[in-house]
Amino acid sequence: MSESERTLDRYLDGLLVERGLSQHTVDAYRRDLVRLAGNLEDAGADLLTASVDQLGRHLRRLRRDGLSPSSVSRALVSMRRFYAFLVNEGDRGDNPAVNLYPPRLPRRLPKVLREDQVEALLEAPDTSRPAGIRDRTMIELLYATGLRVSEMVGLERTQLQLDAGYLIAFGKGAKERVVPVGESAENWLHRYLKKVRPVMAKGRHDVVFVSYRGQGLTRQGFWKLLRNHGRGAGIRDLSPHVLRHSFATHLLEHGADLRAVQVMLGHANITTTQIYTHIHEHRLRTLYDQYHPRAR
Repeated sequence: MSESERTLDRYLDGLLVERGLSQHTVDAYRRDLVRLAGNLEDAGADLLTASVDQLGRHLRRLRRDGLSPSSVSRALVSMRRFYAFLVNEGDRGDNPAVNLYPPRLPRRLPKVLREDQVEALLEAPDTSRPAGIRDRTMIELLYATGLRVSEMVGLERTQLQLDAGYLIAFGKGAKERVVPVGESAENWLHRYLKKVRPVMAKGRHDVVFVSYRGQGLTRQGFWKLLRNHGRGAGIRDLSPHVLRHSFATHLLEHGADLRAVQVMLGHANITTTQIYTHIHEHRLRTLYDQYHPRAR
């Protein structure tokens, strides 16, 4: 066994025994470092004496071999920790991996419903029942306004200005904003407030949306009922934030101004809202590739 192999085994044993890392984590480190040692050997270098340039070439080779950015980033973490161990043990005077940078991870685009999926979701509650009317109203309102779920379950009747076609939302940091309410959501709100809420709430408080016990609905309670209706509409992994994403994306797809969407969402910075332009561009590209006769 070579000196490099003995040192690597000593390092990995220490991770398992002294630091108490899981076997799964230690095995991942082993794979990363064994692959590094193999690539260095192919280049005539050694694991214990590798330079910054040699480690950089190894990372570039991982990218060329098709490893994902997250896998390359993990390999860099393995390298940094191994060479930090060598420094602590007195086997090296420097950590050659400390100034190497991982690849930039691609930003994940949030999930957005198609408009036909939104229609199916809105039809999912059984509106012959009081709870169904409440649920339909809440889903209509989320999609119509882009409210955060905490803003919706915290709504009080004094925040509703339906005669003027808007509501007042209190966002992060209790910042107040005016949000338009569409005609469909407005009609369902009137129906719920007139026929359902008085029976459920029994005049106990001013919270708009309540349970059968008359208590205000919680975020978790709404999350569960939304997921149930999502399954009924054939939509998996549905969350309240998906409706917020869909609200913003569909507005932009139909020509809304980005800054207007920013105001309605309650984003302090326009860069937060710009993620929806990327979704819009991605969806346009998908449609183009799917339907244009010379896209491919």
